[in-house]
Amino acid sequence: MNIFVARLNFKTRSEELQAAFTKFGQVTSAKVVKDRDTGRSKGFGFVEMPNDEEAKQAIAALNETELDGRTIVVKPANPKTSGEGQG
Repeated sequence: MNIFVARLNFKTRSEELQAAFTKFGQVTSAKVVKDRDTGRSKGFGFVEMPNDEEAKQAIAALNETELDGRTIVVKPANPKTSGEGQG
């Protein structure tokens, strides 16, 4: 399951994001999204967990909790759809 994590501290790194979710199960990837021009965090990221039950437990446990001094929002990521935003 792909998980969206918002309201991240701009200093939070992908490794710290992964560590928070690893407590609930296997994490195949964790990435803090960065601005391609400045390299600064955009304040959100994505975590991929192969086991949906573990992912749901992580979402329930981590949503509205503190990570690096900020209260984060954790929810299932919306899948990308082709043609989104066109029309």
